[in-house]
Amino acid sequence: MDEATQAFLEKLLSDSSFRNWAKNSNENDVAFWNTWIKDNPDKIDVVYNAKDIVLGIAFQPHGVDETHINKELDAVLGQIQKRAQARDGKPVIQLSKTVKRVASLAAVGLILMLVALNFPRTSDEIVHKTGFGEVINLKLPDGTSVVLNGNSEIRYGKKNTRDVTLKGEAYFKVKPQNETRAKFWVNTEDLRVEVYGTQFHVNTRDSKTDVTLDEGSINLLLKNGIAKKMLPGEYVSYSNVDKVVLHEGAEKPNTYLWREGTYVFNNISLKEVMKHLGHTYGLPAEFMDKTLEGKTLTGGIPNENLKICLSAIEKTTGTRIVQQDNKLIIYNDQ
Repeated sequence: MDEATQAFLEKLLSDSSFRNWAKNSNENDVAFWNTWIKDNPDKIDVVYNAKDIVLGIAFQPHGVDETHINKELDAVLGQIQKRAQARDGKPVIQLSKTVKRVASLAAVGLILMLVALNFPRTSDEIVHKTGFGEVINLKLPDGTSVVLNGNSEIRYGKKNTRDVTLKGEAYFKVKPQNETRAKFWVNTEDLRVEVYGTQFHVNTRDSKTDVTLDEGSINLLLKNGIAKKMLPGEYVSYSNVDKVVLHEGAEKPNTYLWREGTYVFNNISLKEVMKHLGHTYGLPAEFMDKTLEGKTLTGGIPNENLKICLSAIEKTTGTRIVQQDNKLIIYNDQ
């Protein structure tokens, strides 16, 4: 296997959506990969090789030989009797067949329990997780659209797909259920978002949760027990660590937002911009000139391609950004 094929194989094995396809555990991922395979027939051998590897890594149960168990049990009981006799200097009462049988059954039960613990358990939870710099578009079973930013995770139960938990950053377009008026819930470490049908952005970075509402209305149930209703154009930031609302009301002047693959900056310092890139791509920033940290950005920048994103920032701020040793080094280019 050449290096390019090996690298592609490893990429497939590390891709959670591909593993879902291999295990036929998620309708969205199955549909995506079936289409991808049709469009890339030259990759089919590697794809099915990876699938075999995913499905082949499983615990293989083995039967328990009762004769072997009884033999080992007799040996253990014999050692116990010898030690007791050596200690007391008295003959030891032989264990009855009934006692031996009970002990044998207990041993078998213990072994079977340990075997059962090694079987893979079928999870009733669906998990979508992105790597650094990866953005995925999801369509939940109820029709809700979710764009998941890099280094983020969303999970929900198969029996309740309108109650999701988010770590990281996502943009939601919740499909309303007009007939049942069923609510949609987004849970974070700080709060719970109650939705009927609307569009909003949720960011759980930096030990707080920021929620910005674009359309419709939502209720926030903060972990401190307070409930807040949001209207379009409003922004709420809450930290359960500090138990305080950091911002509430209209979007503040210095706002960072993320809209379906695009950063939207409103008079944000370059230091804050690079912090958000660090969350998404896993690359911390280092400023060679500290005065550059205060430069501000306003406007939209696509973030699905790091090179394009950095190029746009360089042109806007008059800087040069170099990726080196898993860091982004910022120089003054003026």
